[in-house]
Amino acid sequence: MSTQPIPVVVLAGFLGAGKTTLLNHLLRSARGTRIGVMVNDFGDIGIDAMTVAGQVGSTVSLGNGCLCCAVDASELDTYLEVLTRPELRLDVIVIEASGLAEPQELVRMVLASENRRAVYGGLVEVVDAAEFDATRERHPETDRHLALADLVVVNKADRVAGEALREVRATVAALAGRAAVVEAAHGRIDPELLFDRVVPEGEITGQMSIEDILYGEDAEGHAHPHAAYDTVSLATAVPLHPRRLMAFLDSRPEGLYRIKGFVDLGAADPENRYAVHAVGRFLRFYPEPWPAGGERLSQLVLIGSGVDAAALRKELAACEQDGPGDVPDERALWGVLRYVPRGEEPPEAEDETEGGED
Repeated sequence: MSTQPIPVVVLAGFLGAGKTTLLNHLLRSARGTRIGVMVNDFGDIGIDAMTVAGQVGSTVSLGNGCLCCAVDASELDTYLEVLTRPELRLDVIVIEASGLAEPQELVRMVLASENRRAVYGGLVEVVDAAEFDATRERHPETDRHLALADLVVVNKADRVAGEALREVRATVAALAGRAAVVEAAHGRIDPELLFDRVVPEGEITGQMSIEDILYGEDAEGHAHPHAAYDTVSLATAVPLHPRRLMAFLDSRPEGLYRIKGFVDLGAADPENRYAVHAVGRFLRFYPEPWPAGGERLSQLVLIGSGVDAAALRKELAACEQDGPGDVPDERALWGVLRYVPRGEEPPEAEDETEGGED
C-alpha cells in the first residue's frame, strides 16, 4: 500500500481577494477528505469553533474530520509536526497566509521543512478580478507574487464584463509564466485541482453532495460553477524510458498544474514502481516495491488549465520504450533519482543522487 506524504498547499493573496471564501468552500466540500488548516491571519473563517478559539496556538476540530490551527508563521514547522501525525489521518494541509504575508517565505519554510510526512503542494495565489489593476497599483509586489505561483485563481470573475475579464486574465497569465490560471466566482474551485478528494464509502464518484446542493447557488440565487480545468489520463503497460520521461517533465507546458500517478521504468529499476508528485515547478519521485501479483502499468493523471490534451498524450507516448533496442542503461535512472527525497532511494542507488527541487 502506498504511503505518500501529505501535500501542503500555501493559499495566498492580498486582503479582499477571496482567500477565506475559497478556503471555506474547500472545507464545505471536503466530504470524506480530512483537511488540516493553518491560518496565520485569523479572519472570517465561517466556523463557530474558531470564532471562539481563534487564539494563536489553538487547534480545534471542525467536526468533519478536519482540523484548524491559528499560528504565527514562525510556528509553521511545529504545527506541521502536529498535523502530520499518522493518527490524525489528514489528506491535505492548507496554509492560509496573511493578506500581507510574503508567500515566498512561507513556500521556503515548507520546502525547508525536514518533516518526511509532508510534501509541498503548491502556491495558490488568489486575485480579485474586479480590483486587479487597483491592487497592482497599491501593492507593486503583486507581480512578483504571481511569478512565484503554481496556480492563480482569478476570483470574482462574475463581477467583471467579458472583455475586461479577458484583459485581466491575459495580464495575469503573462505575469504568472508557466502557472495554471483559472477563473472562479465566490472562490469555488474544484478541490481536485489542489488535492485528491476522498469519496466517502457508499457515495458514487462525481455525484452531487449535500454541500454541492446547499452551496450551489449564492444568496441571490445566481449559479457559480466550479472553475474549469482539464484532466488528461494515461495508462500503458509499456515501460517508460527514464531519460525521455525527464525530458517531458522538464519541459512541461504552461498551465499544467499537477501530475500524479505511478510510472514503470522497466529495466532501469525492475523492483520498484515510482510514484510521481509534481505541482507547478516542484517535482518528487517516491520508489516503492511493485504490489505482488498486480499488472505492471504506468498510470498518470495530468491536471491543468488550457492544456493541449492531444499534444500531452503524444509526448507521453513518445516516452514509452520502443522495443528491445531501447532498453535504458544503468545511468538512465540518474535524472529521476535527483528528485527522490534522501533516504528513499533504491539501495543500489544511494550514492548516486543528491535530491533537490525543480
